[in-house]
Amino acid sequence: MTWTKDDFTITTSKDLIDVPYVHRFLSRSYWAQEIPAEVVARSIEGSLCFSVFQQNNQVGFARVITDGATFAYLADVFIDEAFRGLGLSKWLMETIVAHPSLTGLRRFLLVTRDAHGLYEQFGFTPIAHPENFMSIHRPGLYSAGAGSNS
Repeated sequence: MTWTKDDFTITTSKDLIDVPYVHRFLSRSYWAQEIPAEVVARSIEGSLCFSVFQQNNQVGFARVITDGATFAYLADVFIDEAFRGLGLSKWLMETIVAHPSLTGLRRFLLVTRDAHGLYEQFGFTPIAHPENFMSIHRPGLYSAGAGSNS
């Protein structure tokens, strides 16, 4: 699927994703610091991806892990710093929440440290009963030596 607005396009075509660009951004982000390129490539393969382009240059990305029926998890949302302030993140979120595979889901989750205001505009709220949720979280997984026994 493809959406166009002014000089920008959002597409779900995985063939158009600039994987090295996405990897560069994510490997410097607070949530995926030092993530290996092969992990980014695998994450793209297993997700519904949304790429933002200005002409042929990728300037943003998001991916959704979903069963397409009851659950989705929004991850790796970003707009390149040079293109922020143009309404692209809001348009990206509008596109994501309106996607036919993602409407009518019982639960749609995300984790953010600093973009609550953006996501609240699209119906995301803090978890009502966080005591019911559990996770395995390995924040240093991609850091050098994270798997060693020392």
